[in-house]
Amino acid sequence: MMIQYGYTILYVEDTVRTLTFYRDVLGLSVKAEHGSYIEFETGQTTLAFNTREDVQQLIPDYTIPSGKAQQTLEIGFVTDDVPTLFQKVEAAGYKTVLAPVEKPWGQVVAYVLDPDGHLIELCTPM
Repeated sequence: MMIQYGYTILYVEDTVRTLTFYRDVLGLSVKAEHGSYIEFETGQTTLAFNTREDVQQLIPDYTIPSGKAQQTLEIGFVTDDVPTLFQKVEAAGYKTVLAPVEKPWGQVVAYVLDPDGHLIELCTPM
């Protein structure tokens, strides 16, 4: 039996805002769009988004948690230029959490929030 991690789907309030942040600000390529469902090219694993309303229709017997709840995950994007990407996010008016800093192990990391408050780590390769 084959099993591998294929994709993550995050629930969002507004897919237009999500598309703007991930495509136009972070620079990810769109892999697919189907109504409110969007997939981005991120390497081997697909990052996807959908509205809570659309997902609720697909699984009506499960209550989709509100987007106002505290986030319990973080998404990490590896880049060779954390400061420039961080500045691009900041200049576009998105909330930043931690400016680029070099960790003791030599990796540069920064943290920002996407339009729905998902914690995004921007980091150099290890």
